[in-house]
Amino acid sequence: MSLLLSERPWLFVGMALVLGLIVGSFLNVLVWRLPKMLEREWRAQAREILGLPADPAGPTYNLARPDSCCPNCNQPIRAWENIPLLSYAMLRGRCAHCREPISARYPFTELACALISAVVAWHFGFGWEAGAVMMLSWGLLAMSLIDVDHQLLPDVLVLPLLWLGLIGNSFGLLATLPDALWGAVVGYMSLWTVFWLFKLVTGKDGMGHGDFKLLALLGAWGGWQILPMTLLMASLLGVFTGLILLRLRKHQTSAPMPFGPCLAIAGWIALLWGGQITDFYLQSVGFK
Repeated sequence: MSLLLSERPWLFVGMALVLGLIVGSFLNVLVWRLPKMLEREWRAQAREILGLPADPAGPTYNLARPDSCCPNCNQPIRAWENIPLLSYAMLRGRCAHCREPISARYPFTELACALISAVVAWHFGFGWEAGAVMMLSWGLLAMSLIDVDHQLLPDVLVLPLLWLGLIGNSFGLLATLPDALWGAVVGYMSLWTVFWLFKLVTGKDGMGHGDFKLLALLGAWGGWQILPMTLLMASLLGVFTGLILLRLRKHQTSAPMPFGPCLAIAGWIALLWGGQITDFYLQSVGFK
């Protein structure tokens, strides 16, 4: 089977596309439930620290239970209503029970995950690199969506992926281990330094601590070499996005804007095409 997938890359890309649709459906659950699970955990810890009685035990709530249901009418979603993309199209974007509109976020996440998986499969071909970067890509997508909704980059997603990058690169997966270690250190410290300089000058927090960890994660996967390009592209993307939102009057200048999605997109691009982008730039300015 591995020989077949190696010799026929389009078969591998097709399988990655289907797998991405399935994973995207799960990410919809993860993005919706994980922040609620964390909030419950934090509330319980706060009550314990304050010496308050614990909340009454409610029904089990995790990534598996309860079954998925419509957020409007709480009607359980049947299996045929949960097929990635197809169910949304067949139901014409409405709940089969209450007929309330279903958020376009669900098919968007499934489609984005499928396309990202296919691009990774096409870029790396069949092998360990493709499998590892697919997992990273799924995590970055989930973290980006959570950050957009809650301005939160959960440690429960960021830290395991950071360690996975270091472990993978201990075998030379995408970078050497020294480059990966320095990537994690420099990635964290660079934004940490920017944070404190901004705070000293303005007295305000310029970004969340999760952004430090996310850039460390990207450095752990791609090595320190991808960090300058990642920061440059993320900054440009952040400015561009902010200007568009202000133009559309969907964002106030005083309101914080999540930077995690910008870092995730920029880091993903730098990881896949950083070398080609650098070569193109150097050739354009006559240095190569």
